[in-house]
Order: sequence, then C-alpha cells, then structure tokens
Amino acid sequence: MSEQVHQMFTQIAPRYDVTNDVLSMGTHRLWRKEAVRRACVKPGDAVLDCATGTGDLAIDFKRAVGPAGTVLGTDFNAAMLSTAPEKAKAAGLEIAFEVADAMKLPYPDARYDVASIAFGIRNVDDPKTCLSELGRVVKPGGRVVVLEFGQPAGAFGALFGLYARFVMPVIGKVLTGNRAAYEYLPRTAAAFPAGDRFVELMRATDRFSDQQAHPLMAGLAWIYVGVVR
Repeated sequence: MSEQVHQMFTQIAPRYDVTNDVLSMGTHRLWRKEAVRRACVKPGDAVLDCATGTGDLAIDFKRAVGPAGTVLGTDFNAAMLSTAPEKAKAAGLEIAFEVADAMKLPYPDARYDVASIAFGIRNVDDPKTCLSELGRVVKPGGRVVVLEFGQPAGAFGALFGLYARFVMPVIGKVLTGNRAAYEYLPRTAAAFPAGDRFVELMRATDRFSDQQAHPLMAGLAWIYVGVVR
C-alpha cells in the first residue's frame, strides 16, 4: 500500500463504518455474511482475516466458528484497526487483532483453515503476491476467500457508474471530509480485474487446486474462493 493510500485510510477511519452503511445502504454487511457462508467454516476452525479494517468480517467469522474457534483480524493501517477490539468486545466475542502486511504475513505455513480479505486486495501493491501469501498460511484443503468490487454491466452498470462518479464523492466528503478518498475507491474498483480475470490471478499463484468466482448484484461485487493445494 502506498503511503498516500495509507494516509487516506487513516483520515477516513473514524467515519468509515457509517460511510460504508450510507453508501451501500447496508448491502456490504450481507455480502460479508455470504463470504462467510462460501468459506464453509466449521465450529472450531482457525480463521485469518486480512485487511479487516474495523473488524466486521472477523466478527462474522467468529460467530461462525464459535467459542472453540479462533479468529485473528489484521490490517496494515493501525487507525482502521483501532475500533475493532471494542466492536468485538461489545458483541461479546473474543477476537485477536494485529497490525500486519497482507503481502508479507508474519505467520507460519499451513496455520489456518481459512484466510480472507474483503475490499482490500485492490489496495495492495501486488495482488498476486497477496493471494500467494494467503494461500501459504492456509492448510491444504482449506480456503482463501476474497470479497471485492467488480464492474457490473448493462443498464445497472451504467447507473452505478453515475452513482460512483457523482454521488459517492459528495457523500464521502460530507461524512468524512475527504472527497478524494471516495473518488479513489470507486476508481480503483472500476479498474481492478474482476470475474474470470481475477480467477486467472489466482491460478497464476499455483497455490490452489480449485478457484471459483461468485458474482453479487450482477457483478457489482464478487466472492472468490480458492481451495489450497
């Protein structure tokens, strides 16, 4: 992650959750729950959630793996991570959080049953390296789960493009004071490889025996699942 992007997330961190809820009308929470379902976690599993931000996906995973399971949420940006422990505590859940770089994870090989990253992989410097690292720390037969934006087609895609270009920056400016952040986020989402193109990135790592792409809302977002060799 570039220093400019790092600073951007530091600035919007205090209002990140409320802005996400407003901009997506809460849809992002449903997408995270679907990502957990696609991960096929079981009670007692160990999960690593990278780019966890304020901890929403880590919390959903902890509910799925139960008291016998463990969840570690990591993020490169300490400001984004700062509210996650209190959020987990308020939900009555025991989750560990650490600052860590998703492209150079400080964890041993084959440590986790599932590794995930939601709306973060398009912000790393090298998505292929990040995917390889996620696969490295997962046990053979375990899953890497990626939730990321895509580019919807047709009339819906055109309508969303107008929303992303003209409405999101205005709302982002009002709620966070940072218009540029909410110009950057839809711009990177529009340019990031989605669908089959992202699956090809997964194949290129040679970490997975199987990889699948599941569209959400006509391709506005995608869930990618890779089964580790």
